[in-house]
Amino acid sequence: MENYLGLLRIHVKRGVNLAIRDISSSDPYVVVQSGKQKLKTRVVKHSVNPEWNDDLTLSVTDPNLPIKLTVYDYDMFSADDKMGDAEFHVGPYLEAIKFRNQLGPGLPSGTIITKIVPSRKNFLSEESHIVLNQGKVVQNMFLRLQHVECGEVEIQLEWIDVPGAKGI
Repeated sequence: MENYLGLLRIHVKRGVNLAIRDISSSDPYVVVQSGKQKLKTRVVKHSVNPEWNDDLTLSVTDPNLPIKLTVYDYDMFSADDKMGDAEFHVGPYLEAIKFRNQLGPGLPSGTIITKIVPSRKNFLSEESHIVLNQGKVVQNMFLRLQHVECGEVEIQLEWIDVPGAKGI
């Protein structure tokens, strides 16, 4: 792949106050999609505050392509119910990595490289920090779900350089 930039590891941590889609709870899982790539977490039974802690890895070819996250309620005997969706862009995260690479080594772990504030143009429910964590640049996000009455999903982004990839 000549446009292959590298890999993006999306650590899907947890859901918070997700919508109830069964009688008293839900069986949620998350689908992450970018272009033709589609990955999903495991199902957590009977929870509106699930802890997934699943790592999903996407190959990144176009940094301008949004990454869509959709939460579903698993149903054994009927179609799964949609529990909301959100999307995010990796552009600001990749810019922070470039900036950190320009600075070189020596920054202490915990250094905040940049902050992204919630706005009407993004799905953030609180300020997102892109930080240096043990030599790696990571971004933590709480995404507010849309098309649903309530719910947020917490994720963390981590970039993986791959030998032979075009890089950022």
